Amino acid sequence: MGFDEEELLIQKVCEIYDNISSLKSLKPSEDVNTLFTQLVLTCMPPSPIDVTKLSVTVQEIRSKLICLCGQAEGLLESHFSTLLGSFETPLDHINIFPYYTNYLKLGHLEFTILNKHITNPNPNRIAFIGSGPLPLTSIVLASYLRTTTFHNYDIDPLANALALNLVSADADLSKRMFFHTTDVMNVSSVLNDFDVVFLAALVGMNKEEKSRIIDHLAEYMAPGSILMLRSAHGARGFLYPIIEPSDLSGFEVLSVFHPMDEVINSVIIARKYKKNPVLVHSVIDHQGLAPAMVLPTKCSEIQGFNPTDRSSMIEELAIHDQEQLI
Repeated sequence: MGFDEEELLIQKVCEIYDNISSLKSLKPSEDVNTLFTQLVLTCMPPSPIDVTKLSVTVQEIRSKLICLCGQAEGLLESHFSTLLGSFETPLDHINIFPYYTNYLKLGHLEFTILNKHITNPNPNRIAFIGSGPLPLTSIVLASYLRTTTFHNYDIDPLANALALNLVSADADLSKRMFFHTTDVMNVSSVLNDFDVVFLAALVGMNKEEKSRIIDHLAEYMAPGSILMLRSAHGARGFLYPIIEPSDLSGFEVLSVFHPMDEVINSVIIARKYKKNPVLVHSVIDHQGLAPAMVLPTKCSEIQGFNPTDRSSMIEELAIHDQEQLI
């Protein structure tokens, strides 16, 4: 990307930000959907731009955009969770959520990733930090992991009330899915009980906050347990906070997925060290070896996603002689 192309991209993003920030409401509407779709389509093409090194003014706009995406996503999920909750058996009608198919594909992909990296193919307990009013990732994964219990954490009591209402009528999920209203920074020793911890993309709206949360998880998660979190790459960093493998102190980074197609989010999979590492990661690039991943949120309005598409990029971070160290 040349200087002119980068400037045009920044200009377009700033124009869309001006339009979004002038909206009276971010609740689902034609105007909201149109503007966020424009934003996603602008930031989607693979780009070498490093959004963390742009001017202070653009950095401020980026931070505000990430917050706006989070607000719009929350309102979208609350809207559909409320609608679903009006049915006697909400989960029988879950496909009315426009991105449900994407969640099915995401869940299948994450299940496949877990099988590759987790010692126990049937983890006992999974935590999802930032589950929101429509905890579809947990719901979908629960359809694969039939004996696993899911503990969903969210700071918003209304979000948890809506989420609980969705699963309370389901005989199976009501026994395996639990909701906790708390700040993740107040969750400590109980984190040691989980085999896997998912960290939602918009938990920690900036680099500093996200880093504090990751450090907190590193302190309290069980040695050998898995952390899965979502990041962004290139221009997609206008939509989500960017996490680098170097930010994951206390974890062995297993894989980093940087999609190069219409999939918005990068995904990082890491394992809590059993003891402090003494060797440095070496990075090996592989092209087209991993399925793409989609995070079906307000900032990822992509239809027709193909989980077997091989146009994504994966960086495998290998640890030499790791087995002898941990």
